[in-house]
Amino acid sequence: MSVAIGLKGRAETAVVHENTAAAVGSGLLPVFATPMMVALMENAAVNALEGHLADGEGSVGTRLDISHDAATPVGMKVWAEAELTAAEGRALTFTVCAFDESGPIGKGLHQRFIIDNERFMAKVERKKSEG
Repeated sequence: MSVAIGLKGRAETAVVHENTAAAVGSGLLPVFATPMMVALMENAAVNALEGHLADGEGSVGTRLDISHDAATPVGMKVWAEAELTAAEGRALTFTVCAFDESGPIGKGLHQRFIIDNERFMAKVERKKSEG
């Protein structure tokens, strides 16, 4: 693991019917859905870590504290940017911002935790037999 404060990542997409509030059930209008903005922000953070984790390591999102400040219509491009602002052991904190072609649409903090992929999935699979 070689993560350093200041790592940056980006993710982008276009607003299409499938990622609107009306389509995903987070509202009734044909605008970019908040859950999809959240996913874009998480993806930007994951992209920031690309190439900086050891073989077999990954990360999982553990917390989000964000605002969705402006609506984006179908047809516009949206993107998110993430910057690593704190790292305490395996706990990482990112500042995240989202934009459309007109300007900012959301911002906040996102926390991720570095995991051993194999151990994590083994623990998840055990839930099936325990449940």
